Amino acid sequence: MKDLYQVIKTIRLSEKATLLGEKFNEYVFIVDPRSTKIEIKQAVEKLFGKKVADVRTMNVAGKKKRERRADAGRTNHWKKAIVRLKAGEKIELA
Repeated sequence: MKDLYQVIKTIRLSEKATLLGEKFNEYVFIVDPRSTKIEIKQAVEKLFGKKVADVRTMNVAGKKKRERRADAGRTNHWKKAIVRLKAGEKIELA
């Protein structure tokens, strides 16, 4: 298994992620693109000490960017994981 800190890069805080946390007890993480659902589940359980009920992942394409030139670049592609914790579990973000 990979190092836990290589699997989970950071937690994603946005309006949608906050809403998921409040309504459905789900948290959004930016993870390594090569990591699997099982590795993500194990990493969250060991790092935060919480029980995970479900993990959903998606690959997010980088946005095209152009700065006053003909050649367009793009931001990096990344992988998002939405982790649902079991009832009664909660991650303190503050």
